[in-house]
Amino acid sequence: MGFFDPKHLIETFGTIGLILIIYAESGILLGLVFPGDSLLFTAGLLASQNKFGLNIFFIAGGAFIGAMLGAQTGYWLGKRFGPALFRRPDSRIFKQEYVDKSKEYFDRYGGKTVIIGRFVPFVRTLVPMLAGIGEMDLRSFTLFNVAGALLWAAGVSVAGYFLGKTIPNVDHYLLPIIGVIILVSVVPPLLEIRRQRRIASAEAPVLEPERD
Repeated sequence: MGFFDPKHLIETFGTIGLILIIYAESGILLGLVFPGDSLLFTAGLLASQNKFGLNIFFIAGGAFIGAMLGAQTGYWLGKRFGPALFRRPDSRIFKQEYVDKSKEYFDRYGGKTVIIGRFVPFVRTLVPMLAGIGEMDLRSFTLFNVAGALLWAAGVSVAGYFLGKTIPNVDHYLLPIIGVIILVSVVPPLLEIRRQRRIASAEAPVLEPERD
């Protein structure tokens, strides 16, 4: 896994580096390259083994703050620069209709998207900006952002910590565990897509055959 190996990142940059990476991945496009889920879980697991001077309270609390502030930054960037970009009349990629569709989507599913998106790689980086572009209510976004950051950042790191305390030498199985985490993170969006398709199929009008 090289430079982006979670254990290598934590050993190299420590708790402060972890918080900054979580901040970047939570709302700044540069964070797309970092493995947030496995990074949090690994940090918690290593803290349970008393490695690299890690403390689970600093990890969970710092990661929560970094995740929350990162998403708020992404929201602000989307709201500040998104509309102007999409209003350009000569743009073939950025069109105003996309903003209108984003606004309609976040009016209906904003809260659910902000929370579920936290657990999906790449999506958690893009959702805050899209919420800003779609003009999701700031108060609502902040509320769901805090809840999502707490569940994800603190929850995943604490889960790693307790697993490390429960299973002896669990760090020997770190790579398979990270693989499972990545697979599990794909499940929520797939289930949601399946549910939305069922709803769309149920709401689709039934065409009656024409009569002679």
